[in-house]
Amino acid sequence: MTAPTEPHPKPGPRKTRKTRKTSMVKALNGALDLAMERFPEMFLIGESIGELGGDFGVTRRLWAKYGADRVRDTPLSEAAIIGTSVGAAMVGMRPVAEIMFADFLGECYDQIVNNAAKLHYMFDGQFSAPLVIRTACGAGFGGGPHHSQSVEGWFMNIPGIVIVAPSNPADAKGLLLAAIESDDPVLFLEHKALYRSRAEVDPGYYTVPLGRAAVAREGTDVTVVGTMRMVPMALEAAAVLAGEGISVEVVDLRTIRPYDAETVVESVNRTGRAVVVNEAPGTGGLGAELSARIHEECFHRLSGPVGRVDALDTPIPFSVPLENAIMPNPAIIADAVRRQMGRS
Repeated sequence: MTAPTEPHPKPGPRKTRKTRKTSMVKALNGALDLAMERFPEMFLIGESIGELGGDFGVTRRLWAKYGADRVRDTPLSEAAIIGTSVGAAMVGMRPVAEIMFADFLGECYDQIVNNAAKLHYMFDGQFSAPLVIRTACGAGFGGGPHHSQSVEGWFMNIPGIVIVAPSNPADAKGLLLAAIESDDPVLFLEHKALYRSRAEVDPGYYTVPLGRAAVAREGTDVTVVGTMRMVPMALEAAAVLAGEGISVEVVDLRTIRPYDAETVVESVNRTGRAVVVNEAPGTGGLGAELSARIHEECFHRLSGPVGRVDALDTPIPFSVPLENAIMPNPAIIADAVRRQMGRS
C-alpha cells in the first residue's frame, strides 16, 4: 500500500449539491446508512449498536431501518466481534465493526494483526479482509487511563492495515465510505472530542481517497503536520500566529497508514521549517515517524531541527486539570512554531 501521487485537495468533498451543517456523529451515521443501501453484503456488528445506537450514537436508527440481521448487537467480547468479522470478510461479507473505546483494541489485537492484516499475504491473494473497525479514541473528557488513549502507534508497525483518522465531519463521511469500499482491513479512528464538531457536509454519497493528505491551511513560514483533534488545534494556533506575522501551513494527514509523505515533504521543502503535533506520547509513535521522515528527506532544506509536540509519557489521569496538563493544546503548538521562527 502506497500513498497516491495525484494533486492534494482541500479537506472535504466537492460541492456537487447543497451542503448541510452537520456534526461528525451525524456525518458518520449518514455514511453508514448510504453504504448499507449500496452494499447488501455489508453489516454492522458491535456492543449496544442496535436500539441504543452505540455509546456515541453513530449507529442510531440503523437497527430500525435494516433489522437485527444487518445491525448485530453482541456480547461484551471484542475478540468475538473482530473474530466474527474477519471470518465473515473472508467469505464475501463486508463487516463494519464497532469497538466502543479504542483502548479495548488490546482485547482483539491478535485477530487484527495476525489474522486480518495478514490474510491477503498468507493466502496468496485468494482471500482478503474487507473489514472496517470503527473505534472512539482520544482524551479531553476525563475518561481516565482506560478510555482516553491514542492507539495509532499500536498498529503503525503492522503491514496490511490501513489507519484512517479524520479531523472534520466532511472528511469523516468521505473517508468512512472509502474505507467500506476498500478490500483492505481499515482501522477507522474517531476522536471523541470531535464527535460534536460541525461543518458543511454533502448529504450524498462521496468518497475521500485513502492515503491522501489535505492542506487545511496554506502558509509560507512553517509547516505543522497533524491529524484528528490536533488539526483544529493547529488551525487555532495558526490563526493566532498570523496576527504575529507568522504564516503557518497546516497539513492534515487524514490517513496515518499509509500516510501521504509526498505532501508533507513538498510542504516542508517550501517552508523550510516543520512542527509535528501528536496527541499520543512521544516515544515510538506517529510524531517520531514523521520527524524521522522529514529529517531524512528534507534535511538540506530545513532551517533547523523538526519541532515536536506530543503528550507526556504518562498514563492519562481522570482529573481534567491534570489531563489538560499532559496534553498538547493550541498555545503549546504556537510556542513550538515560535521556536522554529527564533521568537521563543
